[in-house]
Amino acid sequence: MSVIESYQKIRAEIERVIFGLDEAIEFAMAGLFSGGHVLLEGPPGTAKTLLVRTIATALDMDFQRIQMTPDLLPNDITGSAIYREDEHRFEFVKGPIFTNFLLADEVNRSSARTQSALLEAMQEINVTYDRTTYALPQPFMTFATQNPIEQEGTYPLPLAQLDRFMFKIEVGYPEGDAEEEILKAHHATGGRSDPTKMNVSAVITPQEIALAQEEICQTHVRDEVVTYLRKLLQATRIDDALEVGASPRSGLMLLMGAKSIARFAERDFVTPDDIKAVFLPSLRHRIVLSASAELEGMTADNALTDVLETVEVPR
Repeated sequence: MSVIESYQKIRAEIERVIFGLDEAIEFAMAGLFSGGHVLLEGPPGTAKTLLVRTIATALDMDFQRIQMTPDLLPNDITGSAIYREDEHRFEFVKGPIFTNFLLADEVNRSSARTQSALLEAMQEINVTYDRTTYALPQPFMTFATQNPIEQEGTYPLPLAQLDRFMFKIEVGYPEGDAEEEILKAHHATGGRSDPTKMNVSAVITPQEIALAQEEICQTHVRDEVVTYLRKLLQATRIDDALEVGASPRSGLMLLMGAKSIARFAERDFVTPDDIKAVFLPSLRHRIVLSASAELEGMTADNALTDVLETVEVPR
């Protein structure tokens, strides 16, 4: 099954439940097919968690959800050792992170210590406990959600944690027609919708995900497109509005995301428009605004849009 066939099958399942989040769905799928991790940020009640649960239901893979709370400990995520008295030995019991598809719900409500339990898993795809390393299942993807409005009782994600996410997707309120569809489809549930009860079924296997990821890796990127991306990355590092610009790793993740977007458009090559399409969701969480830019009310998206306008697009 090709990337576009897999994408269309999963999207059809998602659209049974989710309405009006076309951009969020596309970038969530780009993260999934690129083997990246995705952070969804938006106000309460905008279907962030439901979107991830629906994607998980459409995948024939193991799924675990962790409700991130202030009292959650790292071992609650990674697992811990228990003593087997009958065998006189300690045995490592794996935690919920040992899965294919992990939802870290309201990730910024857990402490920095607990958040750090995800760092090794998201980057190295393994967990180390008591000097022993345990491999995570393949594929492994983390989708996390957070609420940007309510800050009481939250712990901002450090830059090192944010850098593990391929995309930061901003989920807003739906447009009028889409909101009507939501009210019609979900009014009987009172907002407590279950994808499995709305006829969402598993349509993609781990093997098909792996084949799609391999196909995306083979997407052609012309030298002039690479040069264009390099100029964009460098422009973020010399921009007076930015204290911290984009890293080389962010450029690699951006390029993988652009390859997915190209495949969704049924192309086997990346264009400058693909780079522009993923520029904001790939970098908005990796840059840091300068103090003067923040005082002027500038946002990360404003600064990145200015960068896009200053760098010449190759023909």
